[in-house]
Amino acid sequence: MSFAVDVNVLLAAANEDGERHLAARAFLDQRVESREIFCLPWLVAMSFLRIATDARIFRAPLSPAEALRNLAALCALPQVQMVSEREGFLTAYSEVAATAATRGRLVPDAHLATILLQNGIRTLYTSDADFRRFRFLVVRDPVAS
Repeated sequence: MSFAVDVNVLLAAANEDGERHLAARAFLDQRVESREIFCLPWLVAMSFLRIATDARIFRAPLSPAEALRNLAALCALPQVQMVSEREGFLTAYSEVAATAATRGRLVPDAHLATILLQNGIRTLYTSDADFRRFRFLVVRDPVAS
């Protein structure tokens, strides 16, 4: 079995001021201790670096070096596999986007969903309910109260 996480889970785990921090941190700690393959899309990794370091979003953003260290530590784990677009991505994206009436703010969601589809990943941990539009995904909120 394998799973992926969306950027909001990584951000919640990194944002010590956030109300979801402890739950997200506990979830990630549990996942990295399991033997299950933790698929991390490059799209999510780069989004983490962009958002976690933005002072317009977080009161206490991570420094670029801190964010990169956090990402590097996650990537170094033996069960973490980085995934990305594969050959035929645009065709696959077109099909995924058509099934979910994708436009505007849903474009990045369809992008991530297509990467997951192309890599055979069906479980996504996220707090973004919009991913439920993609019927091939099993969407779980790891820090739902």
